[in-house]
Amino acid sequence: MTTKEFRVYGVVQGVGFRPFVHRLAEAHGLTGYVANKGSYVEIAAAGAAESLAVFRREIVEKAPERALIFRVDVRDREEYSGHGFSIAESEADCGSRFVSPDIAICDACRAELFDKHDRRYLHPFINCTDCGPRLTILDEMPYDRERTSMKSFPMCEVCAKEYHDRESRRYDAQPIACHDCGPQVYLLDGSLRGADAIRAVRRAICEGKIAAVKGIGGFHLCCDATNETAVNLLRQRKRRPTKPFAVMVRDMETAAREAVIPEALRVVLNGPEKPIVILRRRGGGRIASAAAPGSRRVGLMLPYTPLHFLLFDYPDGLSVPDALIMTSGNPPGAPICRTDDEARESLASLADLILSHDRRIRVRADDSVTEVYDGGPYMIRRSRGYAPLPVFLPPLENMRDGVLAVGSELKNTFCLGQNGMFYPSAHIGDMGDPRSVECLKETAARMVSLLEIMPRVVAYDPHPVYHTASFALSLGLPTVAVQHHHAHIVSCMAENGRKEPVIGVAFDGTGYGTDGSVWGGEILLADYRDFTRVGSIEPFPQAGGERAALEGWRIAAGLLQGGEVSKNALRLSLGSAAEIGAQLFLLENKINTVTSTSAGRLFDAVSAALGICRVSTFEGEAAMALQFAAEAWDEEGEAFNLPPLGTAEDGRFLLPTTALFKEIVKRRHSGEKVSALAAAFHASLASLIGLGCRAAREKTGVSSVALSGGVFQNTLLLGLVERNLREDGFEVLRHQVIPANDGGLSLGQAVCAAAQMMNKN
Repeated sequence: MTTKEFRVYGVVQGVGFRPFVHRLAEAHGLTGYVANKGSYVEIAAAGAAESLAVFRREIVEKAPERALIFRVDVRDREEYSGHGFSIAESEADCGSRFVSPDIAICDACRAELFDKHDRRYLHPFINCTDCGPRLTILDEMPYDRERTSMKSFPMCEVCAKEYHDRESRRYDAQPIACHDCGPQVYLLDGSLRGADAIRAVRRAICEGKIAAVKGIGGFHLCCDATNETAVNLLRQRKRRPTKPFAVMVRDMETAAREAVIPEALRVVLNGPEKPIVILRRRGGGRIASAAAPGSRRVGLMLPYTPLHFLLFDYPDGLSVPDALIMTSGNPPGAPICRTDDEARESLASLADLILSHDRRIRVRADDSVTEVYDGGPYMIRRSRGYAPLPVFLPPLENMRDGVLAVGSELKNTFCLGQNGMFYPSAHIGDMGDPRSVECLKETAARMVSLLEIMPRVVAYDPHPVYHTASFALSLGLPTVAVQHHHAHIVSCMAENGRKEPVIGVAFDGTGYGTDGSVWGGEILLADYRDFTRVGSIEPFPQAGGERAALEGWRIAAGLLQGGEVSKNALRLSLGSAAEIGAQLFLLENKINTVTSTSAGRLFDAVSAALGICRVSTFEGEAAMALQFAAEAWDEEGEAFNLPPLGTAEDGRFLLPTTALFKEIVKRRHSGEKVSALAAAFHASLASLIGLGCRAAREKTGVSSVALSGGVFQNTLLLGLVERNLREDGFEVLRHQVIPANDGGLSLGQAVCAAAQMMNKN
């Protein structure tokens, strides 16, 4: 008889891991126990040496689907004298914590939900060991019921029996509940509860009304996605004229009717995370055009909570549409609402009725959003279902001090790091709204407590007017300022596990440069600790302050420098004579004007010059429309012949993007098709990036390139750049599960700060 102690590190709490170990041990005739220790799961197992060896292997090979095991440490221990195998009481210890994201309802629970003979028939909170809320209900670790918001709902005798029965699907399932002992749904500020409340919401949807619905991580705004009038009413109330809405469809069959779904994306769409997946629309679908105006794409997701399924199907004689708008329940710029008070204050004017429930949400978690690239997922917003799964960097695992990175001003996430583990948070939002700043403070404090990472240093973006910088400086801890584009590149490096220096292509809308100007089209030589700016797109004047970020015609006017600027601008219909005159006055007198190398603003200018989008109603609208126009061209765009790379005063090389813009304008004047020119712009910019990387390689000897920044959410450009670079002998690193946009910035900040701290030590 041999006794071993196994310590399993990873996401092994809240994923049915202890019941799995219990069954596995009994199958191999082992005695002992399994217990949560907070930072790991401890297993003491006694039995034949051969059985223990197989047990050790199968811990990893047969682990629950949602488990993520980083390593298993094994050591001898004193002989175990107990009988049988058991789940022991959880204990907290010091060390890296691994918190499970929320898990979509499993097929078994869904079947029970609609089984008239099951005691949980139509129960809106049905769950089991393999599914249900995790992060969003968690108060503290280790993950046990008494440390979640489910502690307010004592188990009835039947649920308690299931909870303790190792043969039950709900063995050790912390959120276990039923009609008799679980949470209840109700209409906010109304008398209807339970089934009556659900029926009322279904009836309202059928009547073209708007409902707010509380889910796992916050509220959604919901209406009939096949009803143009209802969708436009929601747009009017939410003051969101064109930005696409997410659509929840009843099942995969409905999804396939509405969109083209690559085989690899079926697994993502129907997986346990249930993200929103941006797909190409299929002709003949029923979803209203107002769901995504002017777009050939639509963001679809499948139901992921029992309540979602009950909105689609309920025994009340109503026929609810099989596609529902399911957009974040928040006022513009604010975080998603999670409490009744927040919903009452912010959603009552947007929704005709509010369906809530009494299971408290501890941590907000908006829906994750992923694009399709190279047949697989390409993350846009990493949140519910994925956060806070960590990124593990072995080169930094000796980093004993904790670090907090407060992230970006837009698409904010924060990141906590220690011992080589970096935990990016769920999506927070844009920091221009004070409610988002408060959400950042509150959620960061909660995650510090959950993960038991006490920050010794705070990393932040040094932009002088960012609210995130003010928050970082207010904490009274040592700080590390991490330049915006350096953080982007390190984020990509970290996701790919790369520590050696890379050529970083960081293309986005706005980042504060070390020279005080606006950067955004940068080529860097970067590692975790430092960077050198070796190249950029050609600088241009950006006049108009914050309005220039949404009004691409202003950038276009600035790029038309030299020659008959006013005449050209009028000919392109960039604006009225008065508007153009006022813009030229700002440019000529350098009033409210900055120097910029923003690739994002370059896209806006080209979109305006081609008559595609003159003014954006949401961030990235003009660039998205330009991409869609290019994709509408049946042929691949042909790159223009452009001047060679230039040289700036500081010695960096310059990509001739002003010449590219002027060539676009000249060809539009000559009558070439807009879609052909949009495609040619993408091909030409990709070619210039390739030339820049080649120049950087000749200068540095580095042949690995990391692509990051919001511009690389454009999968057309990403594909062209990646292909060109690989054909030129470069190794290409790109994002996949960490967003290329500012949602991934906090990871890069945290890794930079950690590397600098280790260097000092």
